Amino acid sequence: METIVVPAQSLVYSLLCLIPSTYQKDSLNALFGLFLEALGHPMPQHTQVKSASSLSRFLNHYSWSTRSVIRATRKAAFDQLRQHPPRPDLPIRVLIDLTTLEKCGKFLHLSTPTENPDAPDPWVRMLNGKRGLHLVVLYLNYGNWRIPWSFRVWRGKGQASPAQLACKLLASVSPRLAAGAPVIVLADTEFGTIEFLQAVHNRGWRAVVGMRWNRKLQDGSNLKQLYRHGKRGAQIKLEGMAFALTVSWFWLKQADGKRELRFVVSTYPYSGVYLVRLGRKRWAIEAFFKTIKHRFGLHRFGQSTKRGVYRWLILVLIAYLLVHWIHQSTLLPQLDWKIASDLTLSILFASVLWFQFLRHLRRTTHIAARYQFEIVLKSRPMLAY
Repeated sequence: METIVVPAQSLVYSLLCLIPSTYQKDSLNALFGLFLEALGHPMPQHTQVKSASSLSRFLNHYSWSTRSVIRATRKAAFDQLRQHPPRPDLPIRVLIDLTTLEKCGKFLHLSTPTENPDAPDPWVRMLNGKRGLHLVVLYLNYGNWRIPWSFRVWRGKGQASPAQLACKLLASVSPRLAAGAPVIVLADTEFGTIEFLQAVHNRGWRAVVGMRWNRKLQDGSNLKQLYRHGKRGAQIKLEGMAFALTVSWFWLKQADGKRELRFVVSTYPYSGVYLVRLGRKRWAIEAFFKTIKHRFGLHRFGQSTKRGVYRWLILVLIAYLLVHWIHQSTLLPQLDWKIASDLTLSILFASVLWFQFLRHLRRTTHIAARYQFEIVLKSRPMLAY
């Protein structure tokens, strides 16, 4: 796995080649330097390499191709999965969930201009008591590989629902990715719609999805009645669904000590006990959300345009992917995101470290002078061959 460093370097080089000017390439390096500090607050004004206004122009106004950056990253991730596959008996887990990047303030720059000045903001909205940007995220888990594959922005009622956005995310995953391995799609109750289950079923994949207790069955009963009169692993048919599902349930302990009855269904005939165990694998995406926010600052965007916000989110996810790759190359069993981020910065963005070091020297020359030292930096002449 040591060879993963080379594809990571190749990916960074490919991304830089997509940026049209040297000035903008420096801005991209500076942004990755911010994200790889892994402290959770990558504010542009904290950069030691470029000015905050330079980074703002790079994200909001300069005309580099965001789509090409996404394609290059996906291709690199796909190549890594094909070149370093886990055991063939391991399934590919496709995790889908909704996360909120909470925001305060009006955020008028994220609204779509309309004739009605009081029209609701289509990006920053209220959902489940939280105001912010709501993302439906697709996250791949295959052996030791962790890949944030794609996301969609939920734009509120009247627009595509989270489950409909999830169906679009599924379409972005190439069927060649599986290469014969079973694909299990894990999602919460938010995505327990007939449309979503049908989309997974049509692709020949296996859905394992949470389900609300009051969902109606074809015989007129609901799922909660199965707890008293059914058994785990039974085959059921939801109202309006053509094919059968396997159902199981468990008691989830809440923070207040109370227990809540939860149901999980699958399009594949797993046993009741294993279905519950498999459904708990969904929580891996919650750990990803915690890391991507509190280490890499996914929610710290403050750009003046939707383009700027979208680019911020994309580059943060790429930074996460690069750190994961570099950690894979070390073969260390324990992942410390700060240590792995520092290592990634030193391997892939050494120029950023160098400029940070130069700036630190300039700011501390008075300390050297206090002890009768003088710091002199000069470039070495190029050697002729």
